[in-house]
Amino acid sequence: MTTQVSPLAVPFPDIAPMAGVELAVGRAGLYKYVRDDLLLMRFAPGATCAGVFTQHAVGSAPVDWCKAQLGGGGEARGLVVNAGCANAFTGRPGAAAASKVAAATASLLGCPQREVMLASTGVIGVLLDDSKITARLPEVFAGLSADNWAHAARAIMTTDTFPKGAAAVADIDGVKVRIAGICKGSGMIAPDMATMLAFIVTDAAIAPGALQDLLRLEVGRSFNAVTVDGDTSTNDTCLLFATGASGAPRIGRAGDKRLADFRDKLGQVMLDLALQLVRDGEGARKFVKIEVKGARSPASARKIARTIAESPLVKTAIAGEDAN
Repeated sequence: MTTQVSPLAVPFPDIAPMAGVELAVGRAGLYKYVRDDLLLMRFAPGATCAGVFTQHAVGSAPVDWCKAQLGGGGEARGLVVNAGCANAFTGRPGAAAASKVAAATASLLGCPQREVMLASTGVIGVLLDDSKITARLPEVFAGLSADNWAHAARAIMTTDTFPKGAAAVADIDGVKVRIAGICKGSGMIAPDMATMLAFIVTDAAIAPGALQDLLRLEVGRSFNAVTVDGDTSTNDTCLLFATGASGAPRIGRAGDKRLADFRDKLGQVMLDLALQLVRDGEGARKFVKIEVKGARSPASARKIARTIAESPLVKTAIAGEDAN
């Protein structure tokens, strides 16, 4: 259990309740010590969802589940996240465990299984005991509240030393919409998805395809632009939900001009979360930004920056505060 907080930590922000989403946490007992390790989120009917996942050759059972349900984007009524067991490299039994959790959640929410998203984090190679989660879900369900963001951020932590959250307000065609998100991650942080889970919610009304395009674009500028130790994982997941409860007009294309401010604010929230992952890097004492000027293309600039960022020589020089 981590007790020492990173010297680069930042306070958890004040995230107000958002229309169309409720959160609750509980203890499934996946850790030996007492702590919340289970998160349930419920979304309003008609909420849309998009996801970006690990590029690791082997994904975890929850990653495979979400990919199968979403395709290019879809609707979602619920999200279940557990910490303490990654349910990765667990084969068919792991997939069956994930399916049982989705089924139990769908029964509580009154929705099809395909509208339940899943995420797990923790020890790799251990089969998830789904009964520990399904037994606690009714109690957690009874505690759903719109004002539970801080508890949610803590429940998904593993080796993190502080909870991570960010929020913003955007304008869509004259209507104010809110964006809020939480994430977890500390070790195995690298570009092209890190060992991280990130869940972002907005009360805007955005079609699944447009939501997927927005998420993919902003992931490239945030979570795919950070590194701590150069390693990725099997469980990396970033999900974006749109509840549509703000009253703003439904947007069907990511390129719609009415989304200009929303795109900017979504990018701000995601970058804020991504930088908090770096601040909580295991053993981190330095926070460094690499800026490349004069490159022939964004791809070239990215390659140069990544080469520098992941150089052991550069890292040791910065950590030791001595170029030699």
